[in-house]
Amino acid sequence: MMDLPCPQWQEHVAEKWTGLDPELKEHFTSLLEIDDVFKCSLTLTTQDDLDFLQSISAGHSVQKHTEQAAKCRERGNSSFKTRDYTAAALHYSQGICFAPQRSEQLSLCYANRSAALYHLQHYQESLDDIDKALINGYPSHLLHKLEDRRTQSLKHLSVDQKVKEVHHNPALESHKGPDRVKKASFGLLKFGICPQAAVGFSLEKGRHLVAAERIAAGEVILNDRPYSCVLIPGMEEVKGKEGRQNTERGELFGMEHRRCHRCLTETLCLVPCEGCSYSRYCSTSCQRDAWEEHHRWECLLGADLTVMGVMSQLALRVTLKAGLKNIQMATDAIRDKHTKSESSCQNRESSDSYPCHTSYYGDSYLSVFHLLHHLNRHSPELRFLCAVTVATLYLKLSKAGPPPASWDLSRPSGANGLSPEEKGGIVNWSSELWLLGSAVLRHVLQLRCNAQAIVTLQDTGAANSPVQSSREIRIATAIFPTISLLNHSCCPNTSLVLSTGTNSDLLADLSESVAELTSTAHGVIATVRAAKVITPGQEILHCYGPHSSRMATQERRRLLQEQYYFLCQCEACTLQQPEQEEGTEGRQHWSDAGGRLHESGLLCGKCKGSLKKSSEDRGTGFICSQSSCGHLMSTAEVSHRLQEIRVNLEKAVDLMERERPDEALRLLRRTQCQSGLILAGTHPLQGELSDATARAYATMGDWNNAASHLERSAVAIGSQYGEDSIELGRQLFKLVQLHFNGGARDPALSVIPKVRHLLCLHCGPRCHELQELQAMEDCLQV
Repeated sequence: MMDLPCPQWQEHVAEKWTGLDPELKEHFTSLLEIDDVFKCSLTLTTQDDLDFLQSISAGHSVQKHTEQAAKCRERGNSSFKTRDYTAAALHYSQGICFAPQRSEQLSLCYANRSAALYHLQHYQESLDDIDKALINGYPSHLLHKLEDRRTQSLKHLSVDQKVKEVHHNPALESHKGPDRVKKASFGLLKFGICPQAAVGFSLEKGRHLVAAERIAAGEVILNDRPYSCVLIPGMEEVKGKEGRQNTERGELFGMEHRRCHRCLTETLCLVPCEGCSYSRYCSTSCQRDAWEEHHRWECLLGADLTVMGVMSQLALRVTLKAGLKNIQMATDAIRDKHTKSESSCQNRESSDSYPCHTSYYGDSYLSVFHLLHHLNRHSPELRFLCAVTVATLYLKLSKAGPPPASWDLSRPSGANGLSPEEKGGIVNWSSELWLLGSAVLRHVLQLRCNAQAIVTLQDTGAANSPVQSSREIRIATAIFPTISLLNHSCCPNTSLVLSTGTNSDLLADLSESVAELTSTAHGVIATVRAAKVITPGQEILHCYGPHSSRMATQERRRLLQEQYYFLCQCEACTLQQPEQEEGTEGRQHWSDAGGRLHESGLLCGKCKGSLKKSSEDRGTGFICSQSSCGHLMSTAEVSHRLQEIRVNLEKAVDLMERERPDEALRLLRRTQCQSGLILAGTHPLQGELSDATARAYATMGDWNNAASHLERSAVAIGSQYGEDSIELGRQLFKLVQLHFNGGARDPALSVIPKVRHLLCLHCGPRCHELQELQAMEDCLQV
């Protein structure tokens, strides 16, 4: 898995553990403090480990490379000729990252990207790239091309400015003034916890969040920023036909090629790191901030971080951002205060070394440092893997050069200015700097329970599809200090929305006079809203992943115990457990071809009654719930029939992506005939079939049939996720699109209020889907 080091390194460390002397193994396993674990692993890490890391990272070079830059530029030229200007710009950006500084190849890549951006009507960005091409020595005999493009871009910008001036109405703006001031006062909640919530403490739950006052459904409970985050390499973004063609040509772009490596903003105008070919940013500001925070050291480690996994890199990034003085302060505080052991808390936020009234949350490093690390609950093998990995990176880092002068613990804590001697860094890595490695190890172990996946919706349909089609993909891993206060529930009373880049939703709530706040709306922001009314004294809960709408109680509890080290006692688990133990009563679950468990929506093949788990053979089969029928079906037979449906569904989706909707529709009709014999309309797989059928009809322009099938899909989604779920809201949003495209005015207007309610509830009143919904409603009401 991408979170852990690459398989070769894992095998290397596993062999090292196996060959360890038994007494040494026992000693390592017995260590109870992270400092001791790190010091021990440091003595066990040898030059052989460093050499092995060097050998496996050689295939992931991040050095500048002129020939690679030229190849990227050639691929960009090929995309440019086919008028795929977006792909061309991305190829040129890749060339810019590979090209050495001040090289002709760099100037050519900038010049070519300016052409692609011009055709995409990004005129200011095209002008910026023209300037960069000239600065880097663009060939003089080609200068006329850049001058012509500059002239045309300036003309377009001049026209755009005149249009804005024509539409600018000062009277209208002044009329909106008071309204904007009112919104600004609401937006001043900014980051942190709302006044209606408070931090509570108990021995059973540790620190957690509770409602101090009534919190209405949809109200913002907290806004949080990650202390640090790391973009996941290799997460490919594919969009319909274009994505498939790019795959065949080997031109698929990963998230690391199109997003800023600091704030995750998606952009075509990436700014490269001057030292390596991997890191890139949305602006020189992000480039500079990343360099100061962490990248001046990551850049030296280069490919080593790639093979060591996302969690190791994130842990190192957190530590580098904090700096040695903050680490020293946090460590000293632990030594000074001794309180309850970690085992008394099951939540993700630690109170192991501080009194319960101390509130460590927010942007400070202490809020991260004191999260639970569960050292003694990790297996010895995993502890050893993490410790040796961190020790190896520490040794690599110490060999890369002297640490920054700001880490010199002998300097006065208030001294901010650096002397000429200090600007070169500390002469060598002093004995105190092992604290750096120990902190990295602490964070690696913490991240297993505290890391938050940053996800985004990815378009999966064809680029010209009239109906939205998307799926959720993970693009980064982060650590959010305040969100870590929230305990888990398999049926939470909150919704979490993540946004990246420039957050227009937040900016819309801020007055133009509050300039200092606008900068905080740039980057990754997590917003937690109440998904239902939360009464005073009620705990505010968040789902760590296993949700009652997607997974059976036993499976959820197993996963939570394995990763978070607690037995879930949430309402969903305690209510469902007796029903499942009875076996013949209440909610039954089935497993589809993907291994997911759902409520049983299976039909008896004989009388069409509902099937339930049979208690006679310990749940290895199903029996009709109608006592007059009693028809039996084996689990193997049910699984086989579900597998057939799933395979046909995947084939149909593939046909649609290949622009063969008529063939896909024929296959889907046959499959629905088969599924109707075993699946009820509320079964999740039946919902997926109806959704795919709606897509096929929509592609062919048959809006009425498309809407009819999407309504059936919405019924299944509402049954699975709930009538107040965001999943249902997104499905009904697609239904409005279908009604709108088909000119079905009344059906569309009848669904819009429900969609608006659900999107406001989970995503806030200014999400882009609501803006599109409003535009459709305005058109329909004309």
